Amino acid sequence: MTCQSALTCREGCGACCIAPSITSPLPGMPAGKAAGQACAQLLPDMRCAVFGRPERPDFCGGLRPSHEMCGESREAALLWLTRLEAMTAPASRSDGGHA
Repeated sequence: MTCQSALTCREGCGACCIAPSITSPLPGMPAGKAAGQACAQLLPDMRCAVFGRPERPDFCGGLRPSHEMCGESREAALLWLTRLEAMTAPASRSDGGHA
């Protein structure tokens, strides 16, 4: 899960591989993954097994560590990403999907 930007990923974090949902297929998870579920490619040391490889989903490649996203701790990163996931999740419709 090493990311390339001015800020580098925090060792032992893995928050961006757990908190967000991924709707595209990825190795070991052909249907993607649910929010809060650890990615099948998250290694025990909390790094990404497919980082930099062509099979890595575009969504993952678009994530870059930032002070806003990563905060001061792993817990802060998980909280921020979990809130972002909730704020951007499609609204469930109570009218059966009819406009």
